[in-house]
Amino acid sequence: MRSVRTAKKVFGSLLGRPFDLDQPGELGRVRTESSPYGIDMGIGYPRCDPAALVAAAARATAGWRAAGTRRRAGLAVEMLRRLNTRSHELALAVHHTTGQPPQAAFWSAGPRAQDRALGAVALAFAESERVPADLRWERARGCGQPLAMRGTSNLVPRGVSLLIGCPDYPLWNGYPGLFASLVTGNPVIVAPHPRSVLPMAITVRVARQVLAEAGHTPDIVTLAVAKPAERLHERLATDPAVRIVDFTGSAQFAGWLKEYARQAATFVDRTGLNTVIVDSTGDYRDLVRGLAHSLCRCSGTVRTTPQNILVPTTGIATDEGRKSLGDFGADLGEAVDRLLGHPARVGRLLGAIVSDTVRAGLAEATRCGTVLHASGALRHPNHPGADVRSPLLVRLAAQDERIYAREWPGPVSFLVGTDSTSHSLALFRRTVGRHGASYAAVHSTDPLVLAVAETAALDAGVHLVQNLADDFPADPSSAGADLPPEGAHFVTGRFRVVRSRQHAAGTAPAPVVEAAPTPAPTSIGAAESARAPAPGAGSAADPADG
Repeated sequence: MRSVRTAKKVFGSLLGRPFDLDQPGELGRVRTESSPYGIDMGIGYPRCDPAALVAAAARATAGWRAAGTRRRAGLAVEMLRRLNTRSHELALAVHHTTGQPPQAAFWSAGPRAQDRALGAVALAFAESERVPADLRWERARGCGQPLAMRGTSNLVPRGVSLLIGCPDYPLWNGYPGLFASLVTGNPVIVAPHPRSVLPMAITVRVARQVLAEAGHTPDIVTLAVAKPAERLHERLATDPAVRIVDFTGSAQFAGWLKEYARQAATFVDRTGLNTVIVDSTGDYRDLVRGLAHSLCRCSGTVRTTPQNILVPTTGIATDEGRKSLGDFGADLGEAVDRLLGHPARVGRLLGAIVSDTVRAGLAEATRCGTVLHASGALRHPNHPGADVRSPLLVRLAAQDERIYAREWPGPVSFLVGTDSTSHSLALFRRTVGRHGASYAAVHSTDPLVLAVAETAALDAGVHLVQNLADDFPADPSSAGADLPPEGAHFVTGRFRVVRSRQHAAGTAPAPVVEAAPTPAPTSIGAAESARAPAPGAGSAADPADG
């Protein structure tokens, strides 16, 4: 791995210059990024005709399929090896395009993201190798001898794959789909989010270099960049030649893909309404500290940031006595202030706000209920001009479902008072079942509550964390993060298996010899017997061939 000092030099050499990729259909240059930390990015990416990119990817399909699974997997591992050496450079690219703190950027762009990609490579290789190349069997022929057969199985990729980039975690969320498609033989068009292009552009450049050195056309992997107003990702997603679409992000756009990109197999991982159910706890201070840390981390852009915290209005039982809903909200707000009281923690935990959508969401959510902790501007220790804000916590009633059943961007969370823990579980089941989520958490000392919450999470199809204040799956900071929720279908849905069959060599049926004329039948029954096939004789419509 290159040193941090070398990575800074390489990163600096990219700023203010054209980012050359030598792709087909180039129409000019486009600049779409700005660093929230005050660095002038000024990187000009190739703006290519999307039809030319799709056509180039389609032309590359046959050669990439013929390379075979083992060669494709080997080249994918070589890409990851080279990306690993540039981990600090990739982390700087993520840091300056998404606003993530440096440590979080390294988590989501460095070895942990590459490990996720390697997991996708291993799974794709295993599922591809599971398909037998040569088949041999015997087919019964009535009363005759079995007929030996042989055949082949071929893995046929679906076709052009489109990766729509995530604005906040482009590599962590993008690598599994990218490498799963490549190993299964599908060329990939990468369409990064306009405000976080550089991490994916570096990845595409490395992939194209590896492919070219190995004698393949580099157009197996291409980059599609355009101004946000052009809605390039929507145009590509609905192109008839695009057969696979990967996306991680808002439930709203995930639903749009399911509705309009019907020609493609869509693999979407939506964020949704992350929910915490609080019933009781044996360590109240740890619970409050853990929730405060979760609200602050990366300015609420982590896919596991809690949005809805469901607590009975009658309060909760704790090791410090019963705590009312008001006490819980006040203690949580104080924990956030203590956590952000040191300037070094501000830069390490929060990061910077990049999107105007987040700023608008903070302003709107403030007017929705009682503010328990206001989102205030904070000073970044190293970048005074960065827009850094503390998390917003708003108290709502259970009947305000129209507010908390909507996905809010950034550091916006709601403390929702419910009638009881049973009511909290019912709200969780209904809202998350309808709108989805990345994870849910439950805090209770009652085994029955934990069991009911686990059943509700299974019904909703979300990860569940029990009595853990700050350890979540599907998160770059978690060592237990998994591949996207489709499991093996995340790989097997990217190819089909086509089989062919024929008689095994030396066992083909004997040729039919014309028989001598038979005497004319003397009755209808004799005539039917003359027309009946001999026992064991096959026919073109033999059900055994089906």
